Amino acid sequence: MASVLTTQNLTSWQELGAELVFMQDSSGCYSSFFGPVLSEQNITPSEISLAEINRLLRPVDPDTYFATVRRVMERRVPENYHCLFTYGDRALALELIISPILQRHGAITTVLVMGRLIEEEVLRRQAALPRTLTEPSYQDLVKQITRSIRRNPYQNLLNSISRNIHLTLDLEILWQQTVTLLGDGLNVTRCLIISFDEAAQLFKVDSEYCTPGYSSMLGERLTAKADPYLQQTMLISEPLSVEYVEHSRFGVKSMLSVSTFYKGRRNALICLQQCDRRRNWNDAEIALMRELATHVGTATAHANLYRELEQAGQQAADASRLKSEFLASTSHELRTPLNGIIGFLRLILDGMADDEEEEQEFLTEAHKSALHLLNIINDILDIAKIESGQLELEFNEVSLPDLLEDVESKTQPLASRKGLSFEIMPLPSKEPIQMYGDYQRLLQIMLNLVGNAIKFTHDGGITISAELMRQQVLVGDRALPGLAKVRVADTGIGVPLDKRDKLFKHFSQVDASRTKAYGGTGLGLAISQKLVETMGGTIEFFSMGEHLGSTVTFTVPVLELPVGKAKVRPSRSA
Repeated sequence: MASVLTTQNLTSWQELGAELVFMQDSSGCYSSFFGPVLSEQNITPSEISLAEINRLLRPVDPDTYFATVRRVMERRVPENYHCLFTYGDRALALELIISPILQRHGAITTVLVMGRLIEEEVLRRQAALPRTLTEPSYQDLVKQITRSIRRNPYQNLLNSISRNIHLTLDLEILWQQTVTLLGDGLNVTRCLIISFDEAAQLFKVDSEYCTPGYSSMLGERLTAKADPYLQQTMLISEPLSVEYVEHSRFGVKSMLSVSTFYKGRRNALICLQQCDRRRNWNDAEIALMRELATHVGTATAHANLYRELEQAGQQAADASRLKSEFLASTSHELRTPLNGIIGFLRLILDGMADDEEEEQEFLTEAHKSALHLLNIINDILDIAKIESGQLELEFNEVSLPDLLEDVESKTQPLASRKGLSFEIMPLPSKEPIQMYGDYQRLLQIMLNLVGNAIKFTHDGGITISAELMRQQVLVGDRALPGLAKVRVADTGIGVPLDKRDKLFKHFSQVDASRTKAYGGTGLGLAISQKLVETMGGTIEFFSMGEHLGSTVTFTVPVLELPVGKAKVRPSRSA
């Protein structure tokens, strides 16, 4: 039966040092009460009856206080809580321990609350009052804090979140601290921070606070069409309050969301979700979200900028390192043919040739070295033009059979010299296949690809094939009906799966040891890729792994697709 704890049973509580002890249910009804702290505040014992306690003793911020009481009941875990109570016109600053009263059967319905008054010095710090000649009384301090809480009951929570998020520039930590503090402080089921991909029209849950017992949404991708509430939040500057959510696959009954922003640009969403009941979001909670949107938006923008600067710095460092490695490799590549030219010419000038035949041999080797040197310099010049945007192409009709014949005449002898087979498969049409591109650049691409295949193959051989694909392609202002896909396959040393992403990067080589063993600048594929893309095609590299051979394919637009029995397939199956 409800009662006031009288002097007959005070001794045990006084021994614990408690200044305030009471039992209370989730609705706020006191069932027992012991409070010498009231006597210290000049409230006479005759006034202290259970009816008076229920009528007059109230928390200043009831929503937050009773949310804490319910959380203690649900989690069955005691919590420490600092709050302000009023008793009539008196204000009390209290430090409380709220503990669940466990029942043998059924849910917990009552808590035991023990507490004491907060010291004056602590209150002074909370009120941020300087010491003056006329010091405010204890009651003045409490009333000032009470007025502040009534104006904004979540000011302490806002201050705590703002302080934490401005201590880090790590976006993941910043967002996680925000959802944890906010979700716990408002006793919601979930608190989410959601990013938005404008191009894909997708929302993604990047950080989450989730009450135990409910499914996590972390990592979920939500479409703008499927979640109109999030879409609406992105379109307005104020928080969106929804008391009843219909048809939520995540069990959401009520939600409150706001878009964060910096200098007028949205950069994320904060979303509160209540799944255990419908919730009427009060003005204080909406004001908190409105204020928090600015703080989180600014901190998010700063963290993103810091991340971009870090990435730019790392990319600059990587580019500098790669160019240094490239220059070191290229200087060796340049010196080798140059030394060959100088060496053979010096032999001739010094009369070291025994006869005209040997002199002719020296001249031939010097000429080969000069051509090799020219190819290296041309590669470097091509990359320079590509990076400066000065690459120009001459588009004309290019006969695929003529191109392959030219490639064969220049590379088949090199393959034969290494004992490799060299085969060009029959074309998919007996009619002439006319491509649209720059002949010299297409020849350069083919020589690069076939030259690499020969260089990195020791056994087996090289196979060149082509096929036609039906696909409309725009090249400049011309619409062309299809593509020729050329394939260069070899049985060479292949490329490890984890290093294939380096193949098309400027100044990047799969393995520096290969450069020393095989020579070359490592620019061939990077140049070929840019040339192919400029002509409206694509280039791809395939290898199942080291020592398993390689295949490179590239596409070039064709002026007409042959009629008749030509093999033409849709580009989807390419």
